[in-house]
Amino acid sequence: MKKASPADHGPAVGSRPQYPIESVDNAMRILLFMGERSELRLTEVAKYLGVATSTAHRLLAMLQYRGFVRQDSSTKVYAPGPALTGVAFSILQRFDVREPLRPYLEELNRETKETVHLGILDGTSVRFIDAIESPRAVRVASRLGLSIPAHCTSTGKAMLSALSVDQLRLLYPHEELPGLTEHSLRTRSVLEKELAEVRRRGYATSSEESEEGVSSVAVTFPAEASSLRMAFNAAVPVGRMHRNDIQRIGELLKSVVERASQVLL
Repeated sequence: MKKASPADHGPAVGSRPQYPIESVDNAMRILLFMGERSELRLTEVAKYLGVATSTAHRLLAMLQYRGFVRQDSSTKVYAPGPALTGVAFSILQRFDVREPLRPYLEELNRETKETVHLGILDGTSVRFIDAIESPRAVRVASRLGLSIPAHCTSTGKAMLSALSVDQLRLLYPHEELPGLTEHSLRTRSVLEKELAEVRRRGYATSSEESEEGVSSVAVTFPAEASSLRMAFNAAVPVGRMHRNDIQRIGELLKSVVERASQVLL
């Protein structure tokens, strides 16, 4: 098998070291590859690096040992490990988008009187990094700190709508999708149809797809606003969310996101 040079795959910054260490470079390139996919297979890694599968296996085994990747025992696919996500979110905390966006989240909370969140896309999951609960007695509880499958949330669908078909299918290589409730989307085909509708109207919706009794509306930030994929959402008890409310909240979110994006540019 032809070996790939370090420049064949993945971004390079600066000049190439005088004495490159190929195994270190390959390990770093696996992590970069992991950033493009929700999961990796051994044969894909070997092809990407241009090495034998035995070499790719040894590299993955070391990354797994240090917690940078984890392997599913049944499917044998590799996914980001706790060390990798821990490093990512440690960096995120130092480059904190929450502070400049907090006034806009507070505005949404005042205008809707509902629970509002700021979420980011983490692979095929949404991680909620900021939230303000509704002042009402009956309200949706904050999801701050939780990580939920993206296709089961309005926040996730809003952010996924900004991806191309090819990017989406890299994240979701299989047709079947896991669900959280009986209302969750269960196939990639249905997800793709819904994302087309999200692009058309400019906001995403969810009705009891991640949790019984909860509806939500979300709008994604434009890609040029941040290196992170982010979205605001408003979460409402399903009995209080009517068709007119969905449109009203959706238009409000679009307006607030448009203004909030300017502070990140």
